[in-house]
Amino acid sequence: MKAWGLLLLVVIAIKAVSTQWNVWMPRDISAMTNSCVVIPCSFMYPSGVRPYRGVHGIWYFGQPYPQLFPPVVYKSRTDIVHESYKGRTKLVGDLHQKNCTLRIGNIGPEHSGRYYFRADLGGANIYTYPDFSELKVLDQPNIDVPEEIVSDDSLDLTCYAPDNCPDMTPEIHWMYTDYLPDPLFTADYLEDSNTAVISSTLTFTPRPMHNGQLLGCRVQYPNTTFVYEHLLALDVKYAPQTVWVNVSQEVMEGSAVMLHCEVDSNPVSRISWHFGDEELLSDTASNVSLYLEELNPSQEGIYTCVGDNGYGVMNTSMYLAVKFPPRDPWVNGSLTVVEGSSIYLHCNTQGSPVPTLTWLKDGELVGTITADELSVLELVELTPQGGGQYRCLAENEHGRSSSSLNITVEFAPILLDESKCTVVREGVQCVCMATGNPEPAIQFYLPDLNITINETENRFNYYTHTDGFTSTGMIKLRDKGEQMGNGGTGIHVHCSITNIYGTETVQLELQQEKKYMMAVIVGTIGGVAVIAFIIAAVRYVGHNNKKEDGNPGQDLVSKLENPSMFYSAVKKDKHSLRKKVLKTELLGSKFNSILEESTTGEEGDYQSVGSVAGLQRPELNYAALDFMRGRPREGRAGQGDDASDYTEIKSK
Repeated sequence: MKAWGLLLLVVIAIKAVSTQWNVWMPRDISAMTNSCVVIPCSFMYPSGVRPYRGVHGIWYFGQPYPQLFPPVVYKSRTDIVHESYKGRTKLVGDLHQKNCTLRIGNIGPEHSGRYYFRADLGGANIYTYPDFSELKVLDQPNIDVPEEIVSDDSLDLTCYAPDNCPDMTPEIHWMYTDYLPDPLFTADYLEDSNTAVISSTLTFTPRPMHNGQLLGCRVQYPNTTFVYEHLLALDVKYAPQTVWVNVSQEVMEGSAVMLHCEVDSNPVSRISWHFGDEELLSDTASNVSLYLEELNPSQEGIYTCVGDNGYGVMNTSMYLAVKFPPRDPWVNGSLTVVEGSSIYLHCNTQGSPVPTLTWLKDGELVGTITADELSVLELVELTPQGGGQYRCLAENEHGRSSSSLNITVEFAPILLDESKCTVVREGVQCVCMATGNPEPAIQFYLPDLNITINETENRFNYYTHTDGFTSTGMIKLRDKGEQMGNGGTGIHVHCSITNIYGTETVQLELQQEKKYMMAVIVGTIGGVAVIAFIIAAVRYVGHNNKKEDGNPGQDLVSKLENPSMFYSAVKKDKHSLRKKVLKTELLGSKFNSILEESTTGEEGDYQSVGSVAGLQRPELNYAALDFMRGRPREGRAGQGDDASDYTEIKSK
């Protein structure tokens, strides 16, 4: 063996250097359990010492001093050795050649320790060398693992097996390498201090997936059953590979949520949760959870989990949506604009999901429905009807809210159709009604008298009233004026309506004059109709009597002797006249209404301003039917069987 040659060279060198007590042996030596080990050894003694009765040697275990009674491993003079070494030890060197090499077979873990050599040259020339060789008995091969295995960096793993037993040469094989990317195996043989070691180096590039994977080195001695294995789990350092967080989610305002983050890295990362630029939570662990409670809309946004372990940094984000019903919309303040103006109404709100915005005017839809947080309603060329309450309604699936404003449209005064002069009992009443914003001021003007009426005087009853944007003015004139040559009235009334946007003056028409004249005509016609009805009734009765008696002449004489009087009077009685006119049903409801109007007038405080003679209604006091002088028609005298079928009616 190479070791023996090396040992011989060392011995020669020692002889050349010194002749003192000296020994050489490997400081460390190893062997596999149940195998053997040969400890190379050579010694020197002073040149002046002469061995007496030969050269002997003793190997001790643990201690070099006999007085401490260390276990005897080997003794050349006798076979007395410690129990644990019986049949196991043998001196393979020649003491006379100053070679103290020792072989120990079938070693076990209990044989691990220090071994000392003692030279016995006889007499007092006995010397225990302080140098020792420490034996390590291994139950598995050694694997040289770098202090740090980093992902994506090339890695060399070396498995060592001692080769210090000449009778047994080990073989090394790597286990569980099938999953490795392109593994490379390299064998080597090492000698150091007369000890031998064989090695096998595995080279590959680890990945994060290899972290925790098992690798094994197996040592086997041919022609024996001795097999030794060493398994290890790879500790591959790698930057964060994945950062897992909750999926983006929606939660209701006021609720709570737990955000989880788990980072795959080696070593474990420092995990931190961030919201915007703010760090909310951090910890060094494989996972960290962030608890949020009483959520509000300001907490909606992107939450980011960051993992940092010194080998790299990685982050993942998720979106947390906080749902809530629409807030009360912001709208313009109430506005006052001039007719014809165009304005924009703004409505702005917040809600999640984004609410729909609807504009309503006095409860009716205006504009379009907008699915946005801002809605602008354009009102073009506003009219008075465009004024009112405008409400912006915001709705989403979680609720609704609204805000309102008022639009007031200012406009010039407008005369209403109700403005007129009406003939009432013993006078004329003039009403002027106008609408406008601001409310119009009303005054009357009598051009015939050159009088402007805007307050109560002793000759006029002046009255005004305002309701909203409508103003009403009224005056009462006592007399009806004088008849004009063309049959018209002599009263002229002008109405003037005024506000800051304009003035309008109109002449009020006397709308009821013709109706009163018509009522008189209706009364007269009604009276005639009643008389005609009575005549028809008399004829019918007379005709029936003629048929019953069969003697018309006698009947006529009887009638002359006892004349009957029938009459009907149409008097100036309000109730009877109204009733009779209603019964005729000849002129329709229009004239009935006129008549009703004319009979329900109230007495008022009027001031005389002239007479209107043309407005006097003719009076029908009565109509009499006289049958006292009834006679036959001419040409029919003497015909007793052919009495007159009618009676002539005369007016008294």
